[in-house]
Amino acid sequence: MDDLRRLADAGSTDAVAELVQLAGERHDVTELRRLADAGNRDAADVLAEILEGQDSTR
Repeated sequence: MDDLRRLADAGSTDAVAELVQLAGERHDVTELRRLADAGNRDAADVLAEILEGQDSTR
């Protein structure tokens, strides 16, 4: 993940997409929030889906 973050921070769209996918699979809301806060719409969408799922199970 650290290598992907470095590549993503350097502008690699492939690395960002991979980070979003991995974070989504792991339900890593911290990573998804970091990416969403940086402007990544895909991360924001995945984060919203995960948070919605958590709300519906409570």
